[in-house]
Amino acid sequence: MTTDQAIAATAKTVAFHTLGCKVNHYDTESIWQLFARANYRQVDFDDTADVYVINTCTVTQEGDRKSRQMIRRAVRRNPEATVVVTGCYAQMAPGEILGIDGVDLVVGNQDRTRLLEWIEQVQAERKPYNAVHEILSSREFEDIDVPMFTDRTRASLKIQDGCNHFCTFCIIPYARGLVRSRRPGSVMRQARRLADAGYHEIVLTGIHTGGYGEDLQGYTLADLIRELEAIESLRRVRISSIEASEITDDLIAAMGASTKVCHHLHIPLQAGHSEVLRRMNRHYTIEQYADTLAKVRRALPELAITSDVIVGFPGESDEYFAHTEAFVRDQAFAQLHVFPYSVRKGTPAARFVDQVPENVKQERVARLLTLSRELTVRYGQQWQGRTVEVIAEEEETIDGHTLLVGHADNYMRVAFSGDSSQLGELCAVRVDQVTAERAFGTLERVLTHTDFSRLLGEDDSTHLLTSAVRKMSV
Repeated sequence: MTTDQAIAATAKTVAFHTLGCKVNHYDTESIWQLFARANYRQVDFDDTADVYVINTCTVTQEGDRKSRQMIRRAVRRNPEATVVVTGCYAQMAPGEILGIDGVDLVVGNQDRTRLLEWIEQVQAERKPYNAVHEILSSREFEDIDVPMFTDRTRASLKIQDGCNHFCTFCIIPYARGLVRSRRPGSVMRQARRLADAGYHEIVLTGIHTGGYGEDLQGYTLADLIRELEAIESLRRVRISSIEASEITDDLIAAMGASTKVCHHLHIPLQAGHSEVLRRMNRHYTIEQYADTLAKVRRALPELAITSDVIVGFPGESDEYFAHTEAFVRDQAFAQLHVFPYSVRKGTPAARFVDQVPENVKQERVARLLTLSRELTVRYGQQWQGRTVEVIAEEEETIDGHTLLVGHADNYMRVAFSGDSSQLGELCAVRVDQVTAERAFGTLERVLTHTDFSRLLGEDDSTHLLTSAVRKMSV
């Protein structure tokens, strides 16, 4: 046995399980950095570990249930382990979680830099500890650098936390607190490190990404987009999600001028009738939302716009839902995420009396998902016969064939023949066929930095090989 093998065999082990959104997954990666620096070795959650960390979700009551299920699984797997629970459910219900036999430490959505200190404390004192405090009083972004990501070919970069909007259906501001933005210098340092580490795409993420800068005295997301343009080794910048009410003319100008911003925006709609939006406490009308999409599409032609819709919100009549269905069709979204409204205790909407029956919600979900598949195919068909730039993210067996699968700049999911050595690489792929689930294509070549430099001088509007080419062609 080598020295490194001997060290690995005696190192303490930690296992993670993450529920919920992309921000939670980023937070888990940041927590892992703390353990890695303390010489822990990460193992699978189903393995025996010295410490288990469950990063929880509380968007719905189902999220709470699944969180409790994973906590109990960790306790059963190794009753002697230290079981740590963090995340949104931990923030909202620490006493309930500490009531689960075997839980040692509950940490909310703040102060996680002290997590190892608290683990040592509970191990020494052998009694559970509640480290949760009131999140709405937090004013500073918890900055934990993530220089690398486990088993990822695209890198997330968390730029903010919290939300100031308080939609009537949403518990998240109470679980995450108010908007807290990461300092621009810190964002840029991590972006450079990720680009230099070989990540071709960085996904700017947060609880309320478009709220970035609300607490930075005039510095905005548009300013950040302009600064990221200066990182030469960075090829793509994707905004994970942004509210229509926060897409300003200045941000549209910054995105339109960028050679790196992806040809895709996720802009939550939630409902296609202004009265439902008012009851939801959304900050726009349908007319304002449509006007914003028109402006963005003028700046970024052939943009893929994806969205979220909640059906069956209290008071959503058949007429209101018909408006939503028609609006979705008219706006030609590239894809929808559709959710039935779920009563969330502690939110204003939970007290609304005009609840929609569950069977009506499910029928509306089915109708919108059918429409979403239709719109996905329609958007994708415009790319048939054209070449797109795809990051090979994973291998997938489809109809007995192992194919590489990844996302293009416009978020089309594309499958093509290749080999595992090309995972993480940028590939020029000709789109041959489009389905609602994915597109199928033919690999033309793996792109290099030389290709990128050459493509900067081309003007070919039939290609989406790089954001730079796209900008030069419009």
